Amino acid sequence: MKLSPRTKRILTIMSVMILAVVLTGCTSPVDENGKVILITESTTFSQVMSEESWFSAIFVWPLSWCLNKLAPMIGVGGAIAVITIVVNTVLAAATMKSTVGAQRMQMIQPELEKIQRKYEGRDDDASKMRQANEMNALYKKYNINPFGTIAVTFLQFPIIMAMYMSVQRAEAVATGTFLGIDLQVRAWDGIKGFFNGNTSTAAVFLGLFIFMGICQFLSMKVPMILQKRKAEKEAAKHHRKPEISKNSQNNIMQIYMMVMILFFGMTLPSAMSLYWAINSLVNIVKTLVVQTVIDKSDLKEGRAR
Repeated sequence: MKLSPRTKRILTIMSVMILAVVLTGCTSPVDENGKVILITESTTFSQVMSEESWFSAIFVWPLSWCLNKLAPMIGVGGAIAVITIVVNTVLAAATMKSTVGAQRMQMIQPELEKIQRKYEGRDDDASKMRQANEMNALYKKYNINPFGTIAVTFLQFPIIMAMYMSVQRAEAVATGTFLGIDLQVRAWDGIKGFFNGNTSTAAVFLGLFIFMGICQFLSMKVPMILQKRKAEKEAAKHHRKPEISKNSQNNIMQIYMMVMILFFGMTLPSAMSLYWAINSLVNIVKTLVVQTVIDKSDLKEGRAR
C-alpha cells in the first residue's frame, strides 16, 4: 500500500521517538555491573546535576524523588498513578488550547479527507492553491492552528520521557512489588513461569501485560469513537449520511504503534507495563475531558451565532 508523504513523516517521527525511548533506557547511567543507577531518597539534585545531566536533574530527579516518597505510603501502583495523573494534569492545563486543537484536528479528519479526495491527482499550482485555501478555511472554521497541534507533541515529549525514565530509575519502583510480582522482571520472563510450575506469579505477569494492551488499545480507540459520534451528530443536523474517516493509513499507524508498545511491554521491566497501563487510562480520561470542553465551546459559539 502506498503511503502519503504526510503519513511517512508521521511514521518517521514516531520511529525516532520510540528509538529515543529505547536508547534512553539503554544509555541510562549504569554501575560497574551494568545495572541502571537508581535514584534513592538520599540522592540530591546537585549530585545528579554534577554526575549526570541537566535533563536528569531538572526533570527525572524530582519525579523519581516523588515516587520514592509516595510508594511506601500508597504502594508502587498508587505512586505511579498519582504522579502520572499530576504530570498529565499540569501538561493539559499548560497546553489546553493546543490540546483542544489537536483533538479537533482528529474530529475533522473526514472533512479533510473529503477535500484531499476532491483534488486527488490534480498537481497543477491552481489546484494546490485551492486545496490549501479550503483546508485553511476548515481550520479557521474550527479555530485550529495546525502548527500548534504539532508543537504540543514536541513540548510534551521531554516530560513524557522524564516520566518514563523516573519510573525506570526510582528505587521504590525498582525494589517494590505490585500484586506480589517483582516489577523489575520482564513480562516475558515472568510469563515463562507457566512452563516451570510457577503458574500463580506467571498469571499476574500475563494479566498485567494483557491489561496494559487493553488500556493502550482503548486510548487509541476512544478518539475514533468520538470522531464517529461527532460525524453522525453533524450528519443528523443536515439530514445526510455521516462522513466517517476511512483512512487506512491512520489504521496502519495505530497498528504500528500498538505492536511496538506490546513489544516493549513484553521485553522491558514490568514496571513500564504498569506505567503504560495507568498512562493510557489517564489519557482516556483526558480525551473525554477535552471533548467536553470542545462540546461546551461549540455550544457557546452556536448560541452566539
